[in-house]
Amino acid sequence: MEEKELIAETVQYTEDEIRHLSDMEHIRTRPGMYIGRLGDGSLPEDGIYVLLKETIDNSIDEFKMNAGDRIEVNIDDNLRVSVRDYGRGIPLGKLIEAVSMLNTGGKYDSKAFKKSVGLNGVGIKAVNALSTHFEVRSFRDGKVRKATFERGILQTDTTEDSQDENGTYIYFEPDSTLFLNYKFHDDIVETMLRNYTYLNTGLAVMYNGRRILSRHGLKDLLNDTMTNDGIYPIIHLKGEDIEIAFTHTNQYGEEYHSFVNGQHTTQGGTHQSAFKEHIAKTIKEFFNKNFEYGDIRNGIVAAIAINVEEPMFESQTKIKLGSLTMSPNGVSVNKYVGDFIKTEVDNFLHKNADVAEVMLQKISESEKERKAMAGVTKLARERAKKANLHNRKLRDCRIHFSDEKNDRKAESSIFITEGDSASGSITKSRDVNTQAVFSLRGKPLNSFGLTKKVVYENEEFNLLQAALDIEEGLDTLRYNKVIVATDADVDGMHIRLLIITFFLQFFPELIKKGHVYVLQTPLFRVRNRRTKIKNKKMLEDGKRGDFITRYCYSDEERQKAIEDLGPDPEITRFKGLGEISPEEFVNFIGPEMRLEQVTLHKTDQVQKLLEYYMGKNTMERQNFIIDNLVIEEDKPEDETEI
Repeated sequence: MEEKELIAETVQYTEDEIRHLSDMEHIRTRPGMYIGRLGDGSLPEDGIYVLLKETIDNSIDEFKMNAGDRIEVNIDDNLRVSVRDYGRGIPLGKLIEAVSMLNTGGKYDSKAFKKSVGLNGVGIKAVNALSTHFEVRSFRDGKVRKATFERGILQTDTTEDSQDENGTYIYFEPDSTLFLNYKFHDDIVETMLRNYTYLNTGLAVMYNGRRILSRHGLKDLLNDTMTNDGIYPIIHLKGEDIEIAFTHTNQYGEEYHSFVNGQHTTQGGTHQSAFKEHIAKTIKEFFNKNFEYGDIRNGIVAAIAINVEEPMFESQTKIKLGSLTMSPNGVSVNKYVGDFIKTEVDNFLHKNADVAEVMLQKISESEKERKAMAGVTKLARERAKKANLHNRKLRDCRIHFSDEKNDRKAESSIFITEGDSASGSITKSRDVNTQAVFSLRGKPLNSFGLTKKVVYENEEFNLLQAALDIEEGLDTLRYNKVIVATDADVDGMHIRLLIITFFLQFFPELIKKGHVYVLQTPLFRVRNRRTKIKNKKMLEDGKRGDFITRYCYSDEERQKAIEDLGPDPEITRFKGLGEISPEEFVNFIGPEMRLEQVTLHKTDQVQKLLEYYMGKNTMERQNFIIDNLVIEEDKPEDETEI
C-alpha cells in the first residue's frame, strides 16, 4: 500500500507545475533553440559568432535599404563587442520592444525590408538575453534613446538631444556563465566580415580600425580564398537578385560558397543544389557531348548569392536555405537559378571560345581519368561493403541508426587513429551516441602526386572514404568533425601528416569547410599526494585516489603544475595513446576535449609545402633536417614513461 502511495505522489501534476517564462527567460533557459551550440569561440559555428552575426545582420539590412554605407565593429580584448551603423535608427518609441520582446520587429512587412535575413523578430533579443551587459542606442532625428540591460532585464532608459548621425549602436558582453572561457578569434571574425562585404559591394566595414571593402563581389571572394590557381579567368555574372562566379582548378572535387540575402549558407540549400544541377546541364548542352555531371564539375570552385523575399531556413542559425520559391507565390528557386545560368553562362561561352576550349579540355581529362579507373572503382566499392565497416574498421556512433541523425549531425565526430591499442582506448572512452572510431592499419601511403585511382586501389583509403561517405562530395559527409588522433611522437606526427596530405590531395573541401581537426592529448601527468593544497584551483584540477592530478599539454604547463603541486611530484610522460587507460582517456575526449582545427588559406602555399615535405626532394629535405636538428634533453630522474 505504501508503494502505491509513493508512486501516486511522484506523478502529481498540479497548477504549481505550470510555469510561464518571459521572453528573456525562455531564451536563457533554452539558448540552443535560438543560437545552436554555445561553445567557447574556437569554432566558427560557436554561439558568440551567432550573436555577432545577428547584430550585424540588422546593420546589413539597413545598407540593403540604401541607408548607411559603413559599419564600425570593435571587439575589445576579444570579449566585448560594439557595432555602430549609420542607417535610419530604430524608431525611438519602439526601441525597448525591438530589443527585448520576441516576435517584435519591422521586417514582417516585406515593403520595409523586402529581402532581409532577420525576419523572425528573434536575433537581437537573443543577443540581449545571453549577454551580461547589453546596451542599445538609437540616433534618430536629433534625438538619442539609450537603454541598458543585464541578462535581458532592463536597467536604464533615457532619451536626450544628439547631434550624431542617424543610426544604431549596439554593445554586448556575452554571458561567461553560458559561454565558458569564450574568446572571439580574429580570423573567424574577419572571415565573417569579409563575406558581408563580398555580398554588399560598396559597403565599408571598419573592424578594430582596419578597413574591409570589396569592389567586385563574388569574384573577390574566389580570388581571396582559392588555394589553387584557376585554369581560366573567373567567370563573374550578375543579374537581378542573383550573382555567380566560378572557374575550374586542377584540384579534385567540388567547392562551393553560397549565400542568401547576405547570409553565408554553409550547408547550402535549394539555391546551391540548383546551381550544381544547372551549371553542369548548361555546360553539357553547350558542348553537345554526353559528359557526366561529375566530370563537368570536377575541380570547380564556385560561389552563388541570391536574394529571396521572406526566405525560409532549416534552422534559426540560417545555414541552409529551405525556400522553394523566390517569393511567396513566385517562381521556384530552381527555375530562377536555372534560367539565369542557361542564358548567361551559355552566352559567355559562345563569346569566349578560348575559355570554352580550356574548360572542354579539363572536362575531357576528368572523364578520361574516371573511365580509366572505372573497373577499380567498382571492385573497391564491393570490397568496402564486404569489409563490414561497422565491425572491422569502423565503430560507428548511434545517431546514424536513430531518428536523431539529422538533428544531431552537428555533434557527430569520428576519430581516425592507428593501431588496435589506441583505437581500443578511444572506443572504451568515447560517447557512443556521437563519437565514432576508425582504425588505420599501419602508416598510410604517401598520396602526394598520385591520382585519385589510388583512393580505390589502397584498401585503407578506400575504407576511410567509405566510412566518411565523401566519394561524391561533402553533401553526404556522415560526421561534422573528422579528428586525427595519433601519438605525440615522431611516428604519430608522420601518420598525421600522411592523413592530412590524403585529404589535401583528394578532398580539400573537407579541410576548407572546417571539418578536419587534430586531437591534442596531454604529454605529461603530474600528481602529488594531497598533503598541502595551495589553493581551491588545485582541488578542481582532478583527484585520483589520494592524489591531486594535473594533465599537461606542454613543458610550460608541466613546470607550472610542479610549482603548484609542491615538492617531489610524480611525473609521467605519456608515450602513446594506447598506454593511457580508458578511465583517464575519457577526460581528453569529453566536453573539455582540446582540438586544433586544420585550416587552409590562399597564403598557405600548400602545393609548395607538400612538394617540399611530402615530395621526392630527399636530399634537400635531409639537409634541412641536419641543419635544424635539436638534441632532446635527458628526461628528469623523477619522470616515468607509460
